Amino acid sequence: MAHNNEMIASDIVGYLHAHENKSLLRFITCGSVDDGKSTLIGRLLYESKLIFEDQLATLEADSRKIGTQGDRIDFALLVDGLAAEREQGITIDVAYRYFSTEKRKFIVADTPGHEQYTRNMATGASTADLAVVMIDARKGVLTQTRRHSFIVSMLGVKHVVLCINKMDLMGYAQHVYNEIDENYRAFAKSLGIADFTTIPVSALEGDNITEHSARMPWYNGPTLLAHLETVDVGTDDQAKPFRMPVQWVNRPNLDFRGFSGQIASGVTRPGDRIKVLPSGKESRITRIATHDGDLELAVAGQSVTLTLADEIDVSRGDVIATADEPCEVADQFEADILWMSQNHMLPGRPYVMKIGARTVSCTPASPKYKVNVNTLEELAAKTLELNEIGVCNLSLDRDIAFEPYSQNRDTGGFILIDRLSNETVAMGLLHFALRRASNIHRQAMVIDKAARAEQKNQKPAILWFTGLSGSGKSAIADIVSQRLHALNRHTATLDGDNVRHGLNRDLGFTDVDRVENIRRIAEVSKLMVDAGLIVLTSFISPFRAERQMARSIVEDGEFVEIFVDTPLEVAEARDVKGLYKKARAGEIKNFTGIDSPYEEPRAAEIVIDTTKASAEASADRIIAWLEERGYLG
Repeated sequence: MAHNNEMIASDIVGYLHAHENKSLLRFITCGSVDDGKSTLIGRLLYESKLIFEDQLATLEADSRKIGTQGDRIDFALLVDGLAAEREQGITIDVAYRYFSTEKRKFIVADTPGHEQYTRNMATGASTADLAVVMIDARKGVLTQTRRHSFIVSMLGVKHVVLCINKMDLMGYAQHVYNEIDENYRAFAKSLGIADFTTIPVSALEGDNITEHSARMPWYNGPTLLAHLETVDVGTDDQAKPFRMPVQWVNRPNLDFRGFSGQIASGVTRPGDRIKVLPSGKESRITRIATHDGDLELAVAGQSVTLTLADEIDVSRGDVIATADEPCEVADQFEADILWMSQNHMLPGRPYVMKIGARTVSCTPASPKYKVNVNTLEELAAKTLELNEIGVCNLSLDRDIAFEPYSQNRDTGGFILIDRLSNETVAMGLLHFALRRASNIHRQAMVIDKAARAEQKNQKPAILWFTGLSGSGKSAIADIVSQRLHALNRHTATLDGDNVRHGLNRDLGFTDVDRVENIRRIAEVSKLMVDAGLIVLTSFISPFRAERQMARSIVEDGEFVEIFVDTPLEVAEARDVKGLYKKARAGEIKNFTGIDSPYEEPRAAEIVIDTTKASAEASADRIIAWLEERGYLG
């Protein structure tokens, strides 16, 4: 394994210096299953002479053992490292490999082609400068080819190479190349992909990989490696305004306080005036510290620690920007969403958003539309399923500093995480802030919640009754309401059936509608708490995430979860409304406990066992609990 370079023997220091200063190209291979992505990368590594002799011996042995290419080397085994990948003959995870030539260094991500692992492909594309889209010459442009190309376009990958692979299986016919190139060119134009190069190759045989193939004399373009070595991937990040997301507040002792991060764009110098966002506080940079000493100039891509002239509040997740051209601040956005979970998106459910080093709560609205990746048609949608791409409005629980993804990947790209499972469920790209986000402000009121609560001699709260249908929630809530009324306390009651006659009459019983049902009830309950009332809500509210959302929008101590714990068999035996019978007969779909789940509370303030206590006794216990904790004055 070696590059044939005379400097290695004559001037090793000079060679290493030249190698260190080579340009770097990050690229991915993508496309449909079995288009030859792993074989292509293996061939590039082999032809670049970056395989040690022992690796080559192991590769030859594995090729004979697995037997996918007979007695020949199976180059795909160089990157298909997981046992499951070798057994199935497909790529599952993203495999990153490093190699170099005399002209350039490369980091390549071999991404999976199977639709199930589209999320891994998107991960690889998010940091790529160039995408090699593989197409099997026998199959042409497939749905997954279009999906990956759409994601490449969406993620702003500027350069695309269309590799028409397995030309050897099609007799190296030019008409096959022409037909696929024409079909893909029309699709790429509709995506706005203007810069792409089509290369006919055989990854297995090595045609047009590093040297021109004599078997395709009709092709006059560059080889794949020649194109990768010469494509211009220079960025204009340094010409953009200065941005640095703060990753760490660096305070090793009492005499030093700095803010560490990687510069996302622009340049900065000591003395530059900066603004910290979202707070808007201004100061000046006094030092640019690094492990190797202070710098007089720092540019995009460098990781540095900045010290400021003033003692202002700066936290992880804030963005330090040039004061003259700061980025925007908002809490509501339009965004592209690529949904990556087996569980569909639930509009109205709060998810965790990670954008840069900032973590916030994010609630998506119903999609404006989703995209058909074959036709690029915009389709109506209430939710997003696995691998679907759509446009949604997002609402955050606080302001963040941002720029559109099209302007800055670091400040415009994000992921969504499920609060309960901690699963990454989506990735997204911010388009713009919604106008109402900057034009709407909370109006301060002279008569506030505290004044209204004092007038009523009570502590406002939401008593949130949850449990299966037939558990007795409404009956107990009604008795508690009567007890509070007798004590001259001011209450309001929201019952699941009653609100569906008015406020929520447009909602059904799908998971999406159930989430929206609870979101509306939570917001109405919050308004009633602000009015100083004790609010009693009686809803199945089957999902923990929505109950947590309802808890999170009011102050500590204002949400009292009351779990009316009745076993399914007991609730079904009661079946006062005959609903369980209909659900068992298939007449009611999405019925909680039968064909839709109920997630029991894990830490409810009050748990009522209706198999041991009557409704009246349960109500008395709740009243006693409220009195002990000062809710009743």
